[in-house]
Amino acid sequence: MKSMLWFTIGVAAGFAVAHQVNRTAQGREFFEGLDAKARAFGRAVAEGYHAREAELRAAADAE
Repeated sequence: MKSMLWFTIGVAAGFAVAHQVNRTAQGREFFEGLDAKARAFGRAVAEGYHAREAELRAAADAE
């Protein structure tokens, strides 16, 4: 129970710090770059998933 309390406090503190950092021009630039990288990673994962799914469907149809 105690560790859950500390985890919650840590998450809240992280959000508070991120909010303060996001108020600066450099902070916004940092978070925009981070967001772009996360979106690119998500797209790459989705593309890989769909490519592999197509391979498996083609292999299943060939049998």
